Amino acid sequence: MNGRISIDGVDVSEHNLSELRTSIGYVPQEVFLFSDTIANNISFGIKGIANREQVEQAAKDACIHENIIEFKEGYETLLGERGITLSGGQKQRVSIARAIIKEPKILIFDDCLSAVDTETEDRILNNLQRIMRNKTTILISHRVSTVKQANTIIVLNEGEIVETGTHRELLENRGRYYELYQKQLLEESNLTAS
Repeated sequence: MNGRISIDGVDVSEHNLSELRTSIGYVPQEVFLFSDTIANNISFGIKGIANREQVEQAAKDACIHENIIEFKEGYETLLGERGITLSGGQKQRVSIARAIIKEPKILIFDDCLSAVDTETEDRILNNLQRIMRNKTTILISHRVSTVKQANTIIVLNEGEIVETGTHRELLENRGRYYELYQKQLLEESNLTAS
């Protein structure tokens, strides 16, 4: 099956590759952090030099600012190889801050909220609502709570598209998405009960 990917109506192959790369903010599930300061990890890849205010705002939007200022050196804390100074959720949030500080036109979040609790996830998603306005945002997740506000949800099963629609439409269809939603609700209620 052949397809076509276009951005703003222009085939992706016709875009300048360097410009295309700078217009995308990508947060992978497996985060890579450099052996450098937290501030430099957040501002990595930004054109020019990011000022402290930009770095802190990105950290606040990613809900990591409070954790950073608790470190003795704050934003100047040196991270060990692959970010071992930070927990998994903290690494993911630093990576989110790195993606959003660039103010890209396209945001891709690849299951990057999997290591944070649902309360922190809600706070991050609320902050991202403002940032995602007028941007193309792709959220890849196993959690229904991450994608339920999306304009279009595409449900995959074994690499095949099995459903598309809004959260409400997919719940009404009572298909695969509905099953996932019910399962996750049950897991959540079991966690709160214990």
